[in-house]
Amino acid sequence: MTVYNVTINLDPSIHDQWMEWMQKKHIAEVLDTKLFIGARLFKVRVDDPDGALTYAVQYFAETDEKLQTYYNDFAAKLREEGKQKFGEKMLAFRTELELVNDFFIS
Repeated sequence: MTVYNVTINLDPSIHDQWMEWMQKKHIAEVLDTKLFIGARLFKVRVDDPDGALTYAVQYFAETDEKLQTYYNDFAAKLREEGKQKFGEKMLAFRTELELVNDFFIS
């Protein structure tokens, strides 16, 4: 499994609008591509001296090919809406994670 991780740094002035957009629209649109089996939204626990807020969204792809299809066919369009809505008040960077193993207490 490959995890497509998007970490977003937000100006507090857009927090509520961004949160609503992410939870009601953007994540659903990414999942509607049918290239991911699910997503998780996390708040990053960090004290930013400028008051910025940080979140991470993890999308779970079963194969690298599905993630590549997302990049090729959907990523640019879906990223553009965030840029248009929030501009410089939202900074995102993306990483890919490869699941090595799960360890949970049953």
